[in-house]
Parts: sequence; structure tokens; C-alpha cells
Amino acid sequence: MLREPRVLVGAGVLVMMVLVAALAPILAPHDPNSQDLLRILLPPFWKEGAESAYPLGTDNLGRCILSRLIYGARVAIVVGTLVPIGTGLIGGMIALVAGYWGGKVDWAVARIVDVWMSFPAVVLALVLMVGLSPGLRNVILATVLVDWTRFCRVTRGGILSLMKLDYISASRIAGASHLQVMMKDLLPGVLPIVITLMSVEIGIAVIVESVLSFVGVSVEPSIPTWGVMISDGLVTVFNEPWGLVFPMFAIIVMVLSANMLGDGLRVALDPLVASRREIE
Repeated sequence: MLREPRVLVGAGVLVMMVLVAALAPILAPHDPNSQDLLRILLPPFWKEGAESAYPLGTDNLGRCILSRLIYGARVAIVVGTLVPIGTGLIGGMIALVAGYWGGKVDWAVARIVDVWMSFPAVVLALVLMVGLSPGLRNVILATVLVDWTRFCRVTRGGILSLMKLDYISASRIAGASHLQVMMKDLLPGVLPIVITLMSVEIGIAVIVESVLSFVGVSVEPSIPTWGVMISDGLVTVFNEPWGLVFPMFAIIVMVLSANMLGDGLRVALDPLVASRREIE
């Protein structure tokens, strides 16, 4: 993995974002919710009229954009960490059981996944959040319930391919139990797929949370998020667009980093890709 540039770049950017989020009280120059109506819509530091106390300017309520951007990274990091773990555990375990037992169990799981994935992910997340109260825990729960099917479908395909190989039959003949075959033979075979999907899920989770906060059904209003910043920035987009540009840029950077990490992990961990490289 350390020889794969995409892994190093993607993981490096994400680690930097984690450090920024963890050190938010130290790095943020102001309280993210502190308003100064005498300093509304200040431009960033490179434009005329900027103030050094507000390096990226202020929004329409006089709040520091840099401080809100830093504190907004906290929500993005928490969602981008817990959602992939939850979707990986739920989707991976269901796929493992369905692919191993096959038959009616596999057919039922496949039909449930097809029906669940027929709904647009963001729309389904919005519907779930309407039924749940706003809060970070419910955002994570709604996103996991929406996206576990992605893990299940891809992982199930990998398990069905492994079930055709001779070493699975040999393990059964040798007297291994069902649980031993699933955990010691099948799970290591699909682990590279699960790890790659989890890294890609980071970006998906951040986008879903941003959409939910943009429409006002995510976390509490007192917690700054990038989606809320984009919503606030739309009000003054034609006068001072910086309140909209900076959170959008942060989302793009995080999503691209997660995708680079996932692509690099796929190349680094997939034995088929490694064998092709050796042949070439």
C-alpha cells in the first residue's frame, strides 16, 4: 500500500482533515456561531477590504467562515468514519450469510437489496430523517440504513465467486464448521473489496450529510456543517460567493481524497491486479 501514490495522497489529505477537526478549538480564530453584524460579508484576505481577524471573510450574519469551515469538518469526519463502519458490518455480514448458504436465503436477500436500491439514496435518507429527529446519531443511522445494500450487493458477488473455488470444498471436507468457513476462508477473500468500498463510502456519507444539512434535517442548527454553510451562502452568492465556494471546495477535496484512497486500495489489495502487474 505504501508504494501506491493514490493511497498516500488520499490518506494524507484525510489525516490532515482529521487533525484539523480534532484541533478545531485551537485552530479556529473565532466561535463558529459568534455573530458580528458590523462585519457582515467581509471578503477573504486577498481582496480589498479584508480584515486579518477573518482570513476567509464573514457570512451574512458576520460569522467567521474559516471557523465554521473548521468546525464543520468535525461533523464530516464523524459521519465519514462511522457510516462506512456501519454499512460495512451490516452489508458485509448479510452478504456473507447469503452467499454462503445460497438457495432461498440468497434469493430473499437479493430481492430485498433490489427493492431497497430502487429508491434514490438521498430521497430515502430524507424520508428516514423526517421520521427521525434531527441529530448526528440519526444522520449516521439513516445513512447506514440507506447504503448497506451497496456493500451487500458487491460483497455477495465476490462471495459467490469464491464459493466455486476448490479450497472452499476442501475446507468443508476437512471438517470445518459453517462459521469457520465463513470467517476463515470467505471473509479474508472479500476483505479487499470491503476495505475499498468503505473508503469510497467516506465520500458518499459526506455528500449525503451535506444534502441533509442543506435542507435542514441533519444536526441541530447550533452545530456548523458544510451543508448549512452552502445553504447560507446561496443568499449572498451574487454579492459575496465565498460563503458558498469554501464549503463546496472542502466537500470536493474530501470526496476526491476518499475516492483516491479507495482506488489505490483496490489496486494495492486486489491479488488479481497484483498478478497482472507481475505478468506485465
